[in-house]
Amino acid sequence: MIYLDYNATTPLCAAAREAMEPFLGRHHGNPSSVHAAGRETRAAIDDARDRLAALLGVKPHELIFTGSGTESNNLAVLGLARAHASRGRHLICASTEHHAVLNAFEHLRDKERFDVTFLPVDRNGQVDPDQLTRLIRSDTTLVSVMAANNETGVLQSMEEIARRCEERGVLLHSDLVQSFGKTETTLDGLAAASFAAHKFYGPKGAGLLYLRAGIPIEAIQFGGAHENQRRPGTENVPAIAGMAAAAEFVLSDRLEEQEREAALRDRLWEKIHAACPGAIRNGHGASSLANTLNVSFPGLSSETILMALDLEGVCASSGSACMVGSVVASHVLLAMGLPPELAEGAVRLSLGRETTTEEIERAAAILGKVVARVSSIHTGSHAQLQGAEV
Repeated sequence: MIYLDYNATTPLCAAAREAMEPFLGRHHGNPSSVHAAGRETRAAIDDARDRLAALLGVKPHELIFTGSGTESNNLAVLGLARAHASRGRHLICASTEHHAVLNAFEHLRDKERFDVTFLPVDRNGQVDPDQLTRLIRSDTTLVSVMAANNETGVLQSMEEIARRCEERGVLLHSDLVQSFGKTETTLDGLAAASFAAHKFYGPKGAGLLYLRAGIPIEAIQFGGAHENQRRPGTENVPAIAGMAAAAEFVLSDRLEEQEREAALRDRLWEKIHAACPGAIRNGHGASSLANTLNVSFPGLSSETILMALDLEGVCASSGSACMVGSVVASHVLLAMGLPPELAEGAVRLSLGRETTTEEIERAAAILGKVVARVSSIHTGSHAQLQGAEV
């Protein structure tokens, strides 16, 4: 099997597995308990929080452990919007956000009478900071723009966006789920930022929300005083320990690894373009993640291509992996101005630490063969239809 879907999830690294193991066995106490078993696991959570804070350059109490990147995004968007509603009810969200962010804003608009503006992007998928500035109103309280898009890998000018929001006194949240461990992470100017451990070789079921000190937020769940009364529920101790270890692992040689993956990504595109000259690389005009390649095959269905690749042992996707197995036209590509026929024929190939040069060569050859076969079938079926119509 050739795995080219690292943006969906990554394999658990050895460091994370080792860090988790003690808390899957003998050290099983509830971290809210006052006895020795509880104090052991509480110490593990405190240690993980301190280590993650050091990596991010923030204070430990500014980090909130959650169950996923989706929960972190929901807590940030819903919690900040509600906590600051007395100052204003206008919110701004980039149109290419992950559905964990988009759907939260849509809920606030449809169910809680907030006024939401969806910020357009250009052909490359990037936000125009000048347009953002023009859209900010006196009653705007929250803006959300993801640092790196999960489907195209396109990077935003977060420093400039943060500066514009700070100048206008508006809170800025950023979904850093895809960018952490791949780009330099700075939280300067951000009110909140979301992370997910399984995107950087940590376990599934562990998320993190950075919330700048002094900024009020409303809890979106109820039942306990955990995480300084910001996120109730018994902490997932093994996953939290694994997340801290994975974060240290992925940052230890980030620059060298991203350079290696960028070379493999460029080689993959070179081979695909040679085999399929009509293929279009989406977001190519903008800076992007080193590991991400999004390609449209005109006239073809991504669902058909992905099924054929799967049969050949290649794992890829059409974009977000959070739509319960569905393959639909990407809202990200449509927002970038791609016509539906190109958005419906897009495939995302994302590389990772276990991707090899040999796998890239084999995957490119398989993809070329698959596209040629699917194209011939599509052309034959179309010709038969035309003949039947005559």
